[in-house]
Amino acid sequence: AIALAQLFRIAIMHRMTDTYGPIPYSKVIEDSSESLTVAYDSQETVYMKMFEELDAVITVLHANEQMSAEAFRKSDNVYYGDIKKWIKYANSLKLRIAMRLSYIKPDIARAKAEEAVADGVILDNADNAYMHAPENRVALIYNDWGDHRVGADIISYMNGYKDPRRAVMFTQGTWNKKTDYYGMRIGTDPTNKSAMVSTYSNQIVDSKSPYLWMNAAEVTFLRAEYELRWGSTENARTFYEDAIRLSFEERGASGADAYIADATHTPAAYVDPIGKYSVSTPQSSVTIAWDDKATDIETNLEKIITQKWIAIFPLGTEAWAEHRRTGYPRLMPATNNRSGGIIPEGGYANRMPYPVEEYQENNEHINEAVSLLGGPDNMATVSYT
Repeated sequence: AIALAQLFRIAIMHRMTDTYGPIPYSKVIEDSSESLTVAYDSQETVYMKMFEELDAVITVLHANEQMSAEAFRKSDNVYYGDIKKWIKYANSLKLRIAMRLSYIKPDIARAKAEEAVADGVILDNADNAYMHAPENRVALIYNDWGDHRVGADIISYMNGYKDPRRAVMFTQGTWNKKTDYYGMRIGTDPTNKSAMVSTYSNQIVDSKSPYLWMNAAEVTFLRAEYELRWGSTENARTFYEDAIRLSFEERGASGADAYIADATHTPAAYVDPIGKYSVSTPQSSVTIAWDDKATDIETNLEKIITQKWIAIFPLGTEAWAEHRRTGYPRLMPATNNRSGGIIPEGGYANRMPYPVEEYQENNEHINEAVSLLGGPDNMATVSYT
């Protein structure tokens, strides 16, 4: 039980460090007083500590992998007490974190990725990590409140690719009696909410939909990237194509093989149905089919990251982290830059600034954190990964 709790903490906090950079991590546990004024760790320290903790968790889970699922079934809404599946998830999380270090610490990234794969990661959709909650509150945001719509970037890519998964991922919108898949540009400030709700595509989700944590497609794309960087390009292609097939299977879409072989279609230019924020030139010309003739890593890396981005929808935090790490997928800038000049026009946020409460209640340590960050506490400063 303690090992599972530690695993959940790592899964949550790796998102936090990717969002902010240095965070209070190791010293939170060391501080027995449960104080809110805890010192920060550098992001490098956080990552190295997470590897150490994941290894300890995996060791405990292996020691208990023959335990009956009944022991935790009632309190486990992901794998219903199946410890063997939790081992695969833990190793897959280790692989994800390892590949996040591919540029900054390639030797560690490679070694930790190899360990994770050797011990067993998620290989098929039967082992996908989905949280089955009593009620999916995302459905309230999208369906009941109408506060969100699908982004223009992913719709433009998938429209250009004629992607069969659109029909099972998104609703169609209607504008001037024309029904199609329409995305909304980031930064748009709609003046007519009812027009927004009826025009732009919605995520297909209901109150019974599970929350995605990690799927086999993501893990297989990670393995494709590993092979592209440090292994065999032939294996990289195999994993890349298998990952797309896994995504189609997960979504219940047909036509994966034809999609994989498509070397013609490219992302579409964005046409705003309401007409205000159209972009005449697509952000990328990346095709789907693997390029065996590529002489550089970037050609096929862009394919891997782009297709992974589609396959892990709606994991926005993960997509943001990968975009910052690799530069892919190529995205449209926000329509309105409200950073006050902190982010250059056409640029993107690299991190989130720390909450005001930290300056009020943890002032000594927040200033240490900013020094660890190596730049001002704003959205432009690049964090460790």
